[in-house]
Amino acid sequence: MTDRARVRAREERAVSAAGADPASLVVAFLTELLLLEQTDGFLAREITAHPVGNPPTAIVASVTGERFDPARHSARTEVKAVTLHRLVVDLERGRARVIVDI
Repeated sequence: MTDRARVRAREERAVSAAGADPASLVVAFLTELLLLEQTDGFLAREITAHPVGNPPTAIVASVTGERFDPARHSARTEVKAVTLHRLVVDLERGRARVIVDI
């Protein structure tokens, strides 16, 4: 949605999410981050996340970044929503493939 390299770590926000399983947790967490951008104009620079449970069904995170400033941040393609469509979560490798609605 913007060039993350131009986002400064000026503010810190707490973000948490929960899901019935790891896949729904990924969607819930990314949706919380998207809501930060959509409601506050907050852009994430760094995220420190701590999963809860085994397998994880909750997450608590610290997100640093700043509010969108059109003078410094380019506006790229807007993400409308995070979906479960073709979502793949690989817990062993710590990776996920997520398709978003634009």
